[in-house]
Amino acid sequence: MSTASVTVQRVSWLKPKYLVFALVGLMLAYVLRHNESFLINAKDPVWQHYQPFKWWLLPHGLAGACALLLGPMQFSDALRRRYTRLHRIAGRIYVAGALIAAPLGIYIQHFQERFGAPRSFSMAAASHGSLWIVTTAIAFGFILKGKVQQHRQWMSRSFVVGPMVFLAVRVVLGVTGLENRGPAAIETVVWVCLASSVLLADIVLQWQESSRTRPARAKAVATAQ
Repeated sequence: MSTASVTVQRVSWLKPKYLVFALVGLMLAYVLRHNESFLINAKDPVWQHYQPFKWWLLPHGLAGACALLLGPMQFSDALRRRYTRLHRIAGRIYVAGALIAAPLGIYIQHFQERFGAPRSFSMAAASHGSLWIVTTAIAFGFILKGKVQQHRQWMSRSFVVGPMVFLAVRVVLGVTGLENRGPAAIETVVWVCLASSVLLADIVLQWQESSRTRPARAKAVATAQ
């Protein structure tokens, strides 16, 4: 086997989406253990906090969970080629999940102002939800026009500014212990994660683009040799 062939094989495994999937899995496992364990404990005191807005929280949580779990499926080339119909259905569910979860998240945070939550938290939630709605709507608009490349780019941005920010905020707060430092520390982490999300998405897109061109070049060199 030539050196060029080895290079092609290695590059094919080193794809940004695989690293993102692994990162999402680790973050999700941490958040389920650290933040969401109350879901299997009906006597957890946190249920008292959610009691006033539980019927808003239920559709918000279900829609957000659908977007979080189905989002990675949209980046699978094999699934898109072999199961086109399933890819489209999962994509529509993701879009619906985002367009339901985001506005409800904004409303729930605003609702909590009645119980002492600061207005700045509502502004952060509104910014997060609006970014998720806008990026998702743009991605959906592109696929309706048949512009697949632009659709994939904006779906990447949508997933990063939506579910990934949700996970990242909780992971950073939990791992660093900032969740115990008061509202100011929590709000700072939220804004930093949100501000970094679009940049991170574009970095992943650029890396993905470069990883597509390198195997083609290596293959051309191998063929020439």
